[in-house]
Amino acid sequence: MGINGHQIQPGQAQPPVRTSAADWKPVSDTLSRPGTLMNGTVYRVPLPRKDLAVTTRGVKIKPGLALGGYAVFAKYRDGTMVMGDLVVTEDELPKVTDVLQRNGIAQTGLHKHLLQQSPPVWWTHIHAMGDPVELAHALKAALAVTAIPQASKAPATQPPIDLDTAGIDKAIGHHGTADGGIYKFSIARNGTIRDGEGHTLPAALGITTAINFQPLGGKKAAINGDFVMTAPEIQKVIQALRKGGIAIVELHNHSLDEQPRLFYTHFWATGDGVTLAQALRPALDATDLKPATG
Repeated sequence: MGINGHQIQPGQAQPPVRTSAADWKPVSDTLSRPGTLMNGTVYRVPLPRKDLAVTTRGVKIKPGLALGGYAVFAKYRDGTMVMGDLVVTEDELPKVTDVLQRNGIAQTGLHKHLLQQSPPVWWTHIHAMGDPVELAHALKAALAVTAIPQASKAPATQPPIDLDTAGIDKAIGHHGTADGGIYKFSIARNGTIRDGEGHTLPAALGITTAINFQPLGGKKAAINGDFVMTAPEIQKVIQALRKGGIAIVELHNHSLDEQPRLFYTHFWATGDGVTLAQALRPALDATDLKPATG
């Protein structure tokens, strides 16, 4: 039975309910962490690991490149959904797993985003449906066994990006955004994604191709992120990335029952920023992404 007495049939299409920022205040208060309402439907709470000093292949990783965990909430007629990606150390992982399992939050993915990390870090995807405050309490319990810090205020001005961002934009075919010293792209797929219960999953729940550039000086960058793909696209993306000299880090799922089934591949490379963007473009073109706007 759905909210307000509406009968919800299994698999029946359910778009997320539009909400206001005030609707999510109980969640923010419970977590003691601020969030942002996106497109009137998805409430996103950032959980970056600004406390960690992670190095991979000689590169000191900025949180915005690969350590940006998050939790996202969306309201549906039959309850509230929480999804997310928690960045945890290897020592924290068993404790986080036990707390999530005790509190009814499913783990839907466990993997790494980086090669040869020091210290070793893991990413665990989460999913649950229920009362939003109860979900927030369960998430807070998991966060309590980590050292994930409280969010800090964004700087008044963005640090400079030592990259040819115009050239990168042209090569990628989309406009990036400067965020905390990282140049970022978040590109949604075409089509509608639903879970096994018929909930329509907006891109803001984390269902996007993410490409991040961390400046290394002299217009060079480290790139990291992940491509969201259907099964027929996977080999084309891998082949395109390898042709461009880009390393494949992981291939996995983030969810368990979405339709169409989606897979994600994480990547890594360093080099001239524009050259890397040009190498990424054939892989982007191998997936069904929404065109750039504006």
